[in-house]
Amino acid sequence: MINEQGGINGRKLRLVSLDDGYSPPKTVEQTRKLIEEEQVLFTFNSLGTPTNAAVQKYLNGKGVPQLFVSTGASRWGDPEHFPWTMGWAPTYRAEGIVYGKYILKNIADAKIAVLYQNDDFGKDFLNGFKQGLGEADTKLIVKEVTYEPSDPTIDSQIVTLQSSGATVFFNVATSKFAAQAIRKVADINWKPIHFLNSTASSIAATIVPAGLDKSIGLITSVYIKDINDPAYADAADVKYYLDFMKKYVPEGAVNDGGYAYALAVASTLMQVLRQCGDDLTRANVMHQAANLHDLEVPMLVPGIRINTSPTRFFPVNQEQMARFDGKSWVRFGELMSAG
Repeated sequence: MINEQGGINGRKLRLVSLDDGYSPPKTVEQTRKLIEEEQVLFTFNSLGTPTNAAVQKYLNGKGVPQLFVSTGASRWGDPEHFPWTMGWAPTYRAEGIVYGKYILKNIADAKIAVLYQNDDFGKDFLNGFKQGLGEADTKLIVKEVTYEPSDPTIDSQIVTLQSSGATVFFNVATSKFAAQAIRKVADINWKPIHFLNSTASSIAATIVPAGLDKSIGLITSVYIKDINDPAYADAADVKYYLDFMKKYVPEGAVNDGGYAYALAVASTLMQVLRQCGDDLTRANVMHQAANLHDLEVPMLVPGIRINTSPTRFFPVNQEQMARFDGKSWVRFGELMSAG
């Protein structure tokens, strides 16, 4: 689309995409090929925490921008140690802080049970959650249990959490295990206020397998617009998104939030390149990525703006709470940030 419109500052874009199969050793191999053979200007929105971590030192050592990585780990916002790496979406820690703050402010006498994946993903969420609860965390959290990604089921963990007497359940799991947890909570007639991390909030991947009826009342946080939300039916950026999908990705499922996310993060990159002007050096690309101010891009929840600085490498830092009504996520409350 951009090239059909004449490119950016009169230059056409060339996208080189190599598949790493979500395997860190393959990521290293393919990234070296991109840098040393294809001589790309930067890498953009590569997927996964372990895969990006595998090449972070290499890219920083080479002075190659590792832009807007597609993972919420906190390590992507560390300009002191990794000045060539920048995340994009809210971090797991930041999202955890938002849930902690919300519970502290809105739920009296909460007794909290936490399920989390036993890795950096789960621990990032838990640490942020405790930070959001502040000094009250040890008093309010009555039980924490973990699961391994290789576990066949988490039924026993849910039973353990119910037996703690918790009235609030913080579910930090990927889609498969989140769906299992939602089903089990309903099956054992446990009725906590159920918070679901946004990583697993996909209606198609989590909610439908768990059961729409069993998911009513779930609370999550959102920063990307849900195309199913009737409140956005007349929004200009949603119409732009639908037109884009119809023309350029006709085989794509417009209701898949991954496409909306992709359009938003790609639009952020386009602004970085516009700001570069004719100085298309790697140093200037990184400089401009670290100087985005109140940028509005398509498909972000109303009011959310992108802001970066040389010391702030977290472009999206706001989210809004949403509750599942049996059909879609319905937003409520004010925008919240980790700050």
